[in-house]
Amino acid sequence: MLAIIGGSGLTQLAKLEVGQRKVVSTPYGEPSAALSFGHFAGRPVVFLARHGDQHSIPPHQVNYRANLWALAEARVLGIVAVAAVGSIRSDLRPGDLVLPDQIIDYTWGRPSTFHEGPGAVVAHIDFTEPYDQALRRRLLDAAATIGIRLGAAAVYAATQGPRLESAAEINRLERDGADVVGMTGMPEAALARELALPYAALNVVANYAAGRGDDRGGISLEAIHAVLAASMQQVHAIIEAMLRDDE
Repeated sequence: MLAIIGGSGLTQLAKLEVGQRKVVSTPYGEPSAALSFGHFAGRPVVFLARHGDQHSIPPHQVNYRANLWALAEARVLGIVAVAAVGSIRSDLRPGDLVLPDQIIDYTWGRPSTFHEGPGAVVAHIDFTEPYDQALRRRLLDAAATIGIRLGAAAVYAATQGPRLESAAEINRLERDGADVVGMTGMPEAALARELALPYAALNVVANYAAGRGDDRGGISLEAIHAVLAASMQQVHAIIEAMLRDDE
């Protein structure tokens, strides 16, 4: 069973035939929302809204540990995490889709491991390749099958939020090698790795980052919402095609 984590613009999965919504309790507290179990494209899936059903949880207050623990207990075989990002690269335009292949973590103060607390054993995960290659390949193949352009690589900069970045901060991220910027990629990806859950991120470019492209003079949140509303149809189509390929 595949898990879909929905971010900004994807608080529910259209065409998901929900069979059960399950409120889950974990050792790390409550997940962002109830888990929605059902079928999508004829395949079993579970959906979780990262920011809550009403998009009420800001990025720095998401209970990432509870979310990932709940999905692990549901025995999912992989996670596709959908998230909106800002583009630092000029060739990634609002409305484009991209699969990041690397992460730089700028977040702070977020509980970022399951291996802490009384009696915990020190554990180190290999994070050389943050995303599962097989799951990324399935998404790329699905997009190609239905003719949707999906970028195959990008360095994702995970910032703290909830505010957007300054133009100077974006310049710094570019110097560090980042291509896109978002607020939810970490510690989500690392926690999935700790639980040995295959994890891939599907990013929707919602806007140019601060000081770039059409957003040099400021970022319009209304424009972001409009881009996300249009692009999520492609996200649904890619996930549907990927699941149908499993038949």
